[in-house]
Amino acid sequence: MSIFGNERRLFLEGEAETEKLGRELARLAKESDQGLTVFLEGDLGMGKTTLSRGVIRGLGHKGAVKSPTYTIVEPYEDLTPPIYHFDLYRLGHPEELEYMGIRDYFNGQSICLIEWPERGEGLLPAPDLEVHLEYQGEGRSAVVRAGSELGASLLNELELIGPDH
Repeated sequence: MSIFGNERRLFLEGEAETEKLGRELARLAKESDQGLTVFLEGDLGMGKTTLSRGVIRGLGHKGAVKSPTYTIVEPYEDLTPPIYHFDLYRLGHPEELEYMGIRDYFNGQSICLIEWPERGEGLLPAPDLEVHLEYQGEGRSAVVRAGSELGASLLNELELIGPDH
C-alpha cells in the first residue's frame, strides 16, 4: 500500500512551536538512522530558518543558526547525523549547484534542509518530507507532506504527537 502524499497539518502559535516541530523532526530522523531530505517552503519570514534551527539544535548544536543566504550551504558536520542547511534564495541558476558539488551532500547518511527548493529544480533529489509554512491568524500553518517511504514513516510518527506536540 503506497502512503506517499500523506500530509499532516499543524498550527504553530509562534517561533517556539516552530522550533519545537524542528526538534521533533530531528528526533524522528535520528531514530530512523537514514539520510533525510527536507524541502522547506513558504514566503519570506514564514519560519523556514526557525524550523531548521529546531532540527539543528535538536541534534545537539549549541551555537547560532543563521540562514545561509549568501553562502548557499551551512554545514553542521560535527552532528550525528551531519546536517547541511541550504538556502537557495539567491541562486542565479540551478546549474550553480552542480559547480558546488551538490550531489555529494545527499549521501544517504546526512540530513539536508533546503529552503527555496524550487530554485534548484532539476538538480535536487526528491524530498522525503516537504514542509510548507504560511500565515494563519496570529501563527503559522505547517503542512508536512511525505515524498518517500521514509518520509511517510516519519510522518506517521509525527501524527502520534498530534497538532499540539
